Amino acid sequence: MEPFDYIVVGAGTAGCVVASRLSAHGRRRVLLLEAGGSDRRFWIQLPIGYGRTFNDPRVNWMYEAEGDAGLAGRRAFWPRGKTLGGSGSINAMVYVRGLPQDFDDWCALGNPGWDFDDVLPMFERAEQVIHISDVSRDTHSLCRAYIESCGSMGHRFTENMNAAHGEGIGFYRITTRDGRRESTAKRYLRAALGHANLSLQLRAHVLRILIQGRRAVGVRYAQAGRTFEARAAQGVVLCAGAINSPQLLQLSGIGPPALLHRHDIELAAESPAVGRNLQDHLAVAYLYRSRVPTLNDALRPWRGKLKAAARYVLTRRGPLAMSVNQAGGFVKSDASQRRPNLQLYFNPMSYAPMPGRSRRLLRPDAFSAFQLSFNACRPTSRGHLEIRSADPFEAPAIHPNSLTTEQDLADVVAGTQLLRTIAATAPLSGYVESELRPGAGVHSDAQRLQDFRERAGSVFHPVGTCRMGPDPASAVVDAQLRVYGIEALRIIDASIFPTVTSGNTNAPTIMVAEKGAALIAAQE
Repeated sequence: MEPFDYIVVGAGTAGCVVASRLSAHGRRRVLLLEAGGSDRRFWIQLPIGYGRTFNDPRVNWMYEAEGDAGLAGRRAFWPRGKTLGGSGSINAMVYVRGLPQDFDDWCALGNPGWDFDDVLPMFERAEQVIHISDVSRDTHSLCRAYIESCGSMGHRFTENMNAAHGEGIGFYRITTRDGRRESTAKRYLRAALGHANLSLQLRAHVLRILIQGRRAVGVRYAQAGRTFEARAAQGVVLCAGAINSPQLLQLSGIGPPALLHRHDIELAAESPAVGRNLQDHLAVAYLYRSRVPTLNDALRPWRGKLKAAARYVLTRRGPLAMSVNQAGGFVKSDASQRRPNLQLYFNPMSYAPMPGRSRRLLRPDAFSAFQLSFNACRPTSRGHLEIRSADPFEAPAIHPNSLTTEQDLADVVAGTQLLRTIAATAPLSGYVESELRPGAGVHSDAQRLQDFRERAGSVFHPVGTCRMGPDPASAVVDAQLRVYGIEALRIIDASIFPTVTSGNTNAPTIMVAEKGAALIAAQE
């Protein structure tokens, strides 16, 4: 096979951006490899369809974490996108940049060029490509009662959570256009595939990075029962995400020596931080029976489904065109906080837990109900992941290590109390008939914390496993996103986040991809 200039591994949220930018103007020959298939699926394009893709192995890696002592020994489900657009094709579409201080923190950790002033132009560039919809006019009426209750408690209303301050309660904006899901596959990659110098290979599972001496020269991948090798003259760019990028590094001999030796993998570069520094957001939902109809009443009966479907077909609006996370925002749990430490969500529907991993967005509970949720913005617990064997088709072992710091425990206690206070504040309190979960029997700090351990789950924002930083002993890439110890190898995805951003991670991942592609172009 004729060598390419760059090989991009992973056509997810970041990879689609990187491949598009690198292939622009026809100067570089780019190969983009994606383990999954096409995103041209009804349930991907229908916004509320993520309730189906949540549990669909055709488009989802369907990972499961190891038993987590912090979550009462439970094994959490960690869905990740395995399709064009990656997790941006199966997520809940909330578009939140994160708080400006998040990126100032990155810079302060020894990563010049990554403070908010530096990354803001990259967000703005991305927002010229990806359409962000204001769907506030179509949200359920209870959302306004929720926002008014938060206002009565002193939390200000914000029209745009991506404004300079970031703090406040309002309506979430989502990545849709004309009632259909937006993704980087649709807005970056589709146009770029018209470039003769960009080649896309689907269902191409990368097995390892090919390394000669201390330089990445290509990759080996499996496709349709055969094994292929592709060469890269300028470099290999990993965009496989916070799970698959560190897994692929370890399979290729880049990682902790003891781990690689245990699996008989030849050491290419000692990098002890590969797979470490794993961070995620954890959330719990408080469920309330409602005195007025909610989306349960609109989407549970077949008549309601047909009405919603007809509205969607005719207008591309209504509940099928939206996320269920309709309102929320960023708040301080108390006056001692220097910046918001909790992210809130209001969901005007409910779906009781079922066996397995199902999310029944189109089969909600048979009674009127709504949910209030929160997650801590910047958890300080750190987990890790590692390969189980040298088999590239075996899922890695994910160890979240949740709730192991006093700060994280304090945020849980504060967040659960805040949910209760919001529900007890007018006007929302007037619509509460009763609290169903966790219920009146759970009231002390200790009881709420235990309930959180037993019911909380991932918000699916894993980051940090190939962290960016100045010290190769504790970081995997430098501020130029170059992998320590190996030339011509970069990582451009959420795994490089030094610390998790305060909100949903799709938007900052797109930003990282824009900036990473610009860094490559600037250094050629």
